[in-house]
Amino acid sequence: MKMTDADKITVRDIMTKSVIAVDSTITVNEAAKLMEDVKVGAIIVMENNTPVGIITDRDFAVKIVAHAYQITTPVKQIMSTPLIAIGPDESVWMVADLMYTRGIRKLPIIEDDKVIGIITATDLVNRLAISTDEDIRKMYHESVIKVYKQYSPYN
Repeated sequence: MKMTDADKITVRDIMTKSVIAVDSTITVNEAAKLMEDVKVGAIIVMENNTPVGIITDRDFAVKIVAHAYQITTPVKQIMSTPLIAIGPDESVWMVADLMYTRGIRKLPIIEDDKVIGIITATDLVNRLAISTDEDIRKMYHESVIKVYKQYSPYN
């Protein structure tokens, strides 16, 4: 892949394929231990083989500590839901925009109703770090156009 093909880079190209999924009934303690063992910052929460939410390391810090939940609390209680997800063929620029506008740092990738990967803000930063000046310029112009379109009297 040439560096100048940045506008053609899709989520599939940079996503992490290993994703941990757990049932919504497991406890926050079990989930935390699993995340520590596997060294991941997020897990997908499932009900009847359907992804229904996500728990990130930040959820533990903010939700559990702030509300003084017991470690036996089911993950369903603290998961972020509804699950915001994306398809694997979206462009990384679109994903960056979605993550920015929705305040999301970790985004599951779903294809055919199955979670096939996850993309994180770190993945995007790493991708940006190897982008060319031309890529950055293009992304900047796309962002500016989007902002101005929002306020255009011609919409």
